[in-house]
Amino acid sequence: MDLGLKGKGALITGGASGIGEATAKLFANEGVKVGIVDIDEKNTFRVVEEIKNKGGEAEYFSTDLQSRESVKDSVDQAYKFFNGIDILVNNAALYAHGDILEVEPEQVEKMIAVNINGVLWMSRYVSESMVSGGINGSIINVASEAALVGIKKQVIYNLTKAAVVSITQSCAIDLAPYGIRVNCVCPGTTFTPLVEHALSKEDKPEEIRKRLENSRPLNRLGRPEEIAFAILMLACESLGYATGSIFSVDGGYTAW
Repeated sequence: MDLGLKGKGALITGGASGIGEATAKLFANEGVKVGIVDIDEKNTFRVVEEIKNKGGEAEYFSTDLQSRESVKDSVDQAYKFFNGIDILVNNAALYAHGDILEVEPEQVEKMIAVNINGVLWMSRYVSESMVSGGINGSIINVASEAALVGIKKQVIYNLTKAAVVSITQSCAIDLAPYGIRVNCVCPGTTFTPLVEHALSKEDKPEEIRKRLENSRPLNRLGRPEEIAFAILMLACESLGYATGSIFSVDGGYTAW
């Protein structure tokens, strides 16, 4: 099935591993020109080369999501590289463990800078380029099941991901007159390198993993490719009536 994405340009934040990497490769397989924004240069170059080796087009844009100026510079570079940005995937985020009695100001400020401000400014400058270029684009934000329900001992992460949902809904309304759609995917716990690393630091990693699996009706963790497919579908014009939608892909966690 031709999804109608061939030749389009997509900018993906956090594309060096996990959900972002799976998304970049899936988009490239559909003929999309992929731009990756990530702080992990080594893995970003690996992903870019793997895409190119399979005949795809990919480029790395060095960006500090905590800096509005850096975000704008990267968007300008990507716009020139793609000759217009058609798709933005706001996937990059930081995670921190801790309840309200444990959070520290520096931690809060950094997570807000990346998880909220990074999404906000990336959306601002990309949507601005879409409007000026007359592009009926698509923005897909990656939030979390933690945006929809309270999850113990991750208060700041919960807060920032809830903000991503709010940004999605507000931008969907604001940008609809320009033909720009904005949607959000809320993944459940997905077996990414980040989750694998976190589990490896536990005293009983297999026990913790089993507990995470059993916390959802499907009794398993998600796969990055499953979340990437949801993002891909929301980018397609075949789903062009969807904007402001919040799509849970969480094994049924938020349906309990």
